[in-house]
Formats: sequence, C-alpha cells, structure tokens
Amino acid sequence: MKAERLNFGRKKWDADTRMLSDITDVLYDQRWAEEHENIPLYYMYRGLYKTVEEKATMEKHHLRYDITIIPPRMLGEEYVKTAGHYHPMVPGEKLSYTEVYQVLEGEAEYLLQKLENGIIEDVVLIHATIGNIVVIPPNYGHITINMSKSRLKMSNWVSSEFASIYEPIRERRGGAYYFLKDSTILKNEKYTKIPELRRVKPTDPSLLNLTPGEDMYKLIGTPTKLDFLNKPRKEIELF
Repeated sequence: MKAERLNFGRKKWDADTRMLSDITDVLYDQRWAEEHENIPLYYMYRGLYKTVEEKATMEKHHLRYDITIIPPRMLGEEYVKTAGHYHPMVPGEKLSYTEVYQVLEGEAEYLLQKLENGIIEDVVLIHATIGNIVVIPPNYGHITINMSKSRLKMSNWVSSEFASIYEPIRERRGGAYYFLKDSTILKNEKYTKIPELRRVKPTDPSLLNLTPGEDMYKLIGTPTKLDFLNKPRKEIELF
C-alpha cells in the first residue's frame, strides 16, 4: 500500500516509508516476521515547512520539522513500533543531541533508555495523548510504540546537524522492553542488566512557552526556543 501524500502548508509531501524488512531485526516475534510479506509499517515526512521564509529560518538555526504516521497493527505478539535510535554527541560535549515530539492524533508510548558504557542505566516510559509534548533528554535512545486501535500521527523538531544511530538497538534486537498483547511488558534478554521501568509524565509545555495542546510548529516564529536541540547544555532544566 502506497503512503498518501501529506498536505502541509501549500504543498503535498511524499513519505519515506518504513517497511517490515527495515525493522525485522528489532522485533520480538521473529517467527511472525519470517512468515509475512514485506509490508509497510509507518510513514515519515521529513523536512516540512509552510513557507520559504520558514524554511530559511530552519536552515539558519539548523532545525528540521517532521511528521510520522503509524497506523495501528500487531507485529505478531508485539504492538507496532519505530525502529528506535540514539543521537550522536554534540561536538565538544558529553551530551547527545536531543529531540522533541508532539502527538497530533491518537496516542503514543515513548520508551526512553540511557546507555552508558554498554549498560542500560535508566528506562523511562511516557504515555502521550493529543497535544502532549515529550522532550527526549540528552544521552537517551528512544522508540515510539502505538498500542492503540487508532492511527498515531506525531510531529518532531530535531537538529538538522546529525544522522540517527540505529545499531545499538538493532544489535540487541530492540529496546530494553517489549510491549506485547494483553498489556504484557517483557524485558529483552539481550541486555545484561535492565532497570525497572519508570513511568514519567509528558513535558510541561510552558517550558517551551506553549499552552497545553498548542501546536509546537508555531515555535518556528521564535526559533531560539529550540536552541536546546543543538545546544542541550543551554536549556538543561528541560530535561
């Protein structure tokens, strides 16, 4: 099934489609994956903007705005999820680049995990609904799961200065926890040590000068509010 073009601003945008074969290595139910065709799982619309002036602002401040759509489905015993990734370190810092998400439709589970010297030191789960904002702290990898029966549509602001790192999650066949049917949450035995799952609330939108439910795309009008994406040390209280 071909992804629909996304209406954003005055343009129609094509999707980068994530296929089953792209994330097979991180799935819990390997037998299911082997028995199914290479189907599309979710759709990423990257580098969006509404006007050429806003595009220029993004380029000047090294920002990128994306939208991802994840239809509901089961991948065998596991709920549909993103491949998951980490971010590289900011040059000259001991902090990685960060990211900020907002749920536009549906609901999401954001699994965050901190990896230090090959050991997972912290694992966090954030449940987010329409309008909620989730800031990914420095040095945390993250995976998004759609455990609902509805389409998940989410946006993100991220630095345009790096490429995501997928290997640490792929090498361990997924995140520290799997989210399976009947609300089962299972530890991933490929990790030598896994802390207990901490549940955390979404980010207070006032920290970004937003009101609850306000569309965070409007931050393009005050791009310095997104400086933490390239300079996480500058806004450390966000984390």
